[in-house]
Amino acid sequence: MLVKSVFFTFWAYRITRCGLGLILLYSGLAKIAGTQSFSVIIGAFGLVPECMLMPIALIISILEVTTGLGLLIDLRGSLAVTTCLMVFFMAVLGYGIYMGFDIDCGCFGPTDSEAEAFHGLRFAFCRDAVIMLGIFYLYWCRVKWSVKPLSIKNTFENVLKQKGELQNANN
Repeated sequence: MLVKSVFFTFWAYRITRCGLGLILLYSGLAKIAGTQSFSVIIGAFGLVPECMLMPIALIISILEVTTGLGLLIDLRGSLAVTTCLMVFFMAVLGYGIYMGFDIDCGCFGPTDSEAEAFHGLRFAFCRDAVIMLGIFYLYWCRVKWSVKPLSIKNTFENVLKQKGELQNANN
C-alpha cells in the first residue's frame, strides 16, 4: 500500500509541477508576444508610472517564462519564485477588485480568449487561488516525501564530470 501511495504521489507531484510550469510558460510567452498590449493592461491598474510600463511588462513576462521552464525541469528556486509571482498577482488582482475595476487581468496576454468569456478580476483571483493550492501541494510533497529539486551548480558539475569521464574513456 505504501509503494502505491509513494508512486501516486511521485506522479501527482510531477504532473502538478509540469502543469504549473506549462501555465507559466504559456502565460509568459503570450505576454511577450503582445508586450505593448500587456503594458497597457498593467497601466490600467494605475500602480506603475507610465515610463515603467514596458520594462515591467517585459520583466514579468521573462520571469514567467524562465520560472515556467525551471518548474518543468524542477530547478531549485523556481517554486519559490512561482510562489512570489502568484502572491504578487493575487495582490494586484485584490487591489483591482477592491477599487472596483472592470478590466482584463492580462493573465494570459492581450489575446486571452478567457478574458472575453469571463471578463473580470474575481474569476482570475479565484483561478490564482487554485494555482496556489497546487503550489502548496508541491511544497507539501517536498517536505513529506523529501523531494529534492535540481541545483544548477550540481547539474553543471555532473555534466562536466560526465564529459571528463567520456574524454578519459576515449583516451
